[in-house]
Amino acid sequence: MKLEAQSRKEYFAAAGEREPLLRKLDGIIRRAAPDLKPFFLDQSSVTMLGYGPYHYKYASGREGDGAVIGLAAQKNNVSLYISIGKDARYLPEIYGKRLGKVNCGKSCIRFKKIEDLDLGVVEEMPRGRGSV
Repeated sequence: MKLEAQSRKEYFAAAGEREPLLRKLDGIIRRAAPDLKPFFLDQSSVTMLGYGPYHYKYASGREGDGAVIGLAAQKNNVSLYISIGKDARYLPEIYGKRLGKVNCGKSCIRFKKIEDLDLGVVEEMPRGRGSV
C-alpha cells in the first residue's frame, strides 16, 4: 500500500484503521532502538517508515537504500522488517516461533492484528535481549 505522507503524523493518518497499530509499533521501535533515526523509505510498491538508514551495494553492482528496521502498512497485512542479524541469520528467523500468530520471512514479520504479535518479543529483538 503506497501511503503518501510528508510527516510521520500524515503517514499514520493515511493508514486508516491501522493507525493505532502503526503508532504502537513506532513507539516500541523508538524505545528499543533510540539511536536509529526515523525516515521515510519509498520502495516501488510501498512507502514505509524506516529507522536507521543505510546504503548497500552488492558484488553484482546493484545498490540502493534500506532501513535497519522498517514498518509498512501493506494491502493485506502489516510488515515489520528487521535487518539485524545474529549468527549469520536475521532476527525474525531466529525469534520467529516466539513472535505469535505471524508469518516470518528472513527479515520480515507479517501480521494482521496487533493481538497476533508478541510485542514483548518485538521489543527484545533490536536490543539483543531475551532467549531465542
